[in-house]
Amino acid sequence: MDTWLDLHMHTKYSMDGEFEPSDLMNQCAAAGLKAVAVSDHDSVEAIPKARKRACELGLCFFSAIELSCAHLGKNFHLLGYGIDEKEPIFHQIEKNIHQQRLDNSEKMMNAVEQLGIYLDRKYVWTLSHNDVIATVNIARAALEDPRNIDNPILAPYRPGGLRNKSPYVNFGWDYCSQGKPAFVPMTLITLHEAVRHIQNNGGAAVLAHPGANMGQNRDVTESLVAEGIDGIEAYCSYHDTDTSQFYADICRTYKLIATIGSDYHGRAKPNIQLGEYEHPCAQDVFDRLCYLIHERGGSAPTHSLSSKDKILL
Repeated sequence: MDTWLDLHMHTKYSMDGEFEPSDLMNQCAAAGLKAVAVSDHDSVEAIPKARKRACELGLCFFSAIELSCAHLGKNFHLLGYGIDEKEPIFHQIEKNIHQQRLDNSEKMMNAVEQLGIYLDRKYVWTLSHNDVIATVNIARAALEDPRNIDNPILAPYRPGGLRNKSPYVNFGWDYCSQGKPAFVPMTLITLHEAVRHIQNNGGAAVLAHPGANMGQNRDVTESLVAEGIDGIEAYCSYHDTDTSQFYADICRTYKLIATIGSDYHGRAKPNIQLGEYEHPCAQDVFDRLCYLIHERGGSAPTHSLSSKDKILL
């Protein structure tokens, strides 16, 4: 099992990320990664700086983005690898999503307070990045606020609680995600559009962490496959062994690429670390992804690793 490949991580240009692009690449090198992709939420701003530092460190670097999109009334994340970050469509998407997140920041805090949770709004804003509030910021402020010490809603996210492994993220999934009591909707592009934007601009379209969105749902997954996706993030920090195998089997059936990604953010997701997630066929994933991007005229990896790393470009 190989741990040198990580195709999903975030910088400060994601609303819930923490690190400068160059700092993130330094961490990747220190963790023993050899090939990486920076995939910020609806943003390509970090790519040039991350690519530059990755090349200096001898890392093989994929440009990427994680697009928020909708399919059959449900929200999903679609990873785009090898895209040309200079293409106007990605900047248009980023501008639109950023404005919606600006508009929704106060609404999200209102919704959480209506659950009976106290929030120090000034403190929440100090935790924010890019002038927008993320659910992890709200969760952190709520858990640190002494006024919430006996609130039963927050008990599962405290030490010893059933949802304590990644408390800020889990709170967001449990209360602020689609269909939950503090959810604030956004207007998203369709998954069909997201696939086309990625592929028409040289990239490979890969469904991110489906187990976190829908568990093991074969019917919905097959409808997503029918939209023309190129792969599924079967191996990730959100999937147990059974879920990884479920999605790897679907990839095998439909000849899709079963990718791997940690979804590393930093302290927003403290249980997720770089260089710890294994893939049984990392070399095959790397080769297939490079080939597909090359065939579409996308942004190929910028650094050829030495033969001792057993990566053939």
